[in-house]
Amino acid sequence: MKHRFYAVAVLLLAATSCTADPTAKVAAETGGVNTSADQKRVEVKKNEAAAALLPAKVRERGTLIVGGGYGSGSVPLGFYADDNKTPIGLEVDIAYLVAGELGLKPEIEVTSWENLFVGIDSGKYDVGFSNITVTEKRKQKYDFATYRKDDIAFEAKKGGTWKVTSGKDIAGKTIAVGSGTNQEKILVDWNEENVKAGLPAATIKYFQKNTDTYLALSSGRIDGYFGPNPSIAYHIKTSGETESIGKFSGAGPTLQGLIAATTKKDNGLVEAYQAALNAAIADGSYAKVLERWNVSTESVEKSEINPPGLPITD
Repeated sequence: MKHRFYAVAVLLLAATSCTADPTAKVAAETGGVNTSADQKRVEVKKNEAAAALLPAKVRERGTLIVGGGYGSGSVPLGFYADDNKTPIGLEVDIAYLVAGELGLKPEIEVTSWENLFVGIDSGKYDVGFSNITVTEKRKQKYDFATYRKDDIAFEAKKGGTWKVTSGKDIAGKTIAVGSGTNQEKILVDWNEENVKAGLPAATIKYFQKNTDTYLALSSGRIDGYFGPNPSIAYHIKTSGETESIGKFSGAGPTLQGLIAATTKKDNGLVEAYQAALNAAIADGSYAKVLERWNVSTESVEKSEINPPGLPITD
């Protein structure tokens, strides 16, 4: 969430629904980020050229149905506001930008990582904005319009000596990762290579909630957590108890990984998403959203359709 709204991205949003207190502060702040339901999002005007690329049925419906696979929450990618019912975060803001450029009203439907893809497959969701990495395997079923670099990182308790600069550095460690994410695939591949080379195997752990992951980390039950760089950078900043011990491209050492709007293959929507993203890049709204969530370093100069992704390995 990965890179899936993990899925590591995937590890964070639990969903309880309650009514917001009307006397609550409008602009609650966590780590300098507004976490209230009143998000004051970056707004855009409809881009007629991008909107013209939409299939008629979507244009006439007037809504963009967005799947967010971060059901257990992943700050800052996708999580609930202080009212415990309003989806907010980087991925949500990008979805709002795209919908705005297309002249549509976004409908954000929070789900699990696994059910996100089921919903895209069935046509329940028009698009997934959920920290989804472009991979060659996924390109067999989905079309992608990229909007952010995919960087992933290792997080550990502050003050240790363990650093991860290559796959060999995970040997013998216990590491948490999100199930079904590209981070998991990379970790599994590294582990297999290490075992073949005679190195101790790493132990891979899975948690449904971000809070469980960090409880395991603080108690020493795991040595580290491997997840999306934005989530880890945010937690490091706000907790003050951990540090990044290694950062990588989500597509491996020879290719910069990319995060993309994801839609069912050949459904006629990906060109509209690309045009909307490029319009947001051109009008400056895209840069404002990334700056708001402290991920400007992961910006791209343009959106691409189905670029090279994480390769298929046996």
